[in-house]
Amino acid sequence: MAMPNTPATETATKKAAQIALMGFDVDGVLTDGTLYFTSAGDEMKAFSSLDGHGLRLLQRFGIEVAIISGRSSRALALRAENLGISSLHMGVEDKRALMRQLVAGRGLDMGQAGYMGDDIVDLPILRACGFSATAADSHAEVIRRVDYVTGAGGGRGAVREVCDFILRTQGHWDTLMAGYLS
Repeated sequence: MAMPNTPATETATKKAAQIALMGFDVDGVLTDGTLYFTSAGDEMKAFSSLDGHGLRLLQRFGIEVAIISGRSSRALALRAENLGISSLHMGVEDKRALMRQLVAGRGLDMGQAGYMGDDIVDLPILRACGFSATAADSHAEVIRRVDYVTGAGGGRGAVREVCDFILRTQGHWDTLMAGYLS
């Protein structure tokens, strides 16, 4: 069953403060994990607008966003385009190897990379990145092994929680809020 939001540890806070590149899985993270197929065989996905705004905020404050998914989906391609995310990688079998390529290509190290995944297939990339996160309704083995567990489920604001956490740890939150409250 879902676990409540784990209090951010000092270690998680320090790790999130270093993030320059944040990767996200799709099914179970950016969506609730449900796969919808029409009778014509078309796949549909539902995405949270809160999560989308969080991804835009990361980009606004200079944190690159990458989407790394084991599945391919036209709906995902459209969503990434809508959010201005050019680092979209679908049908990826070895997410850890891809993240290492992305990191090296940007002159970063793995301590500056983060990933949010939900299932045991994500453990290699989660363990390789400097910061790891998961949604409250993720697989128990993942929940036990990440730096940060959200209070919300996948596709229901979990990504936004992680985005806000990163922005807070990097000192951007007050600037962000001042823009909305002035």
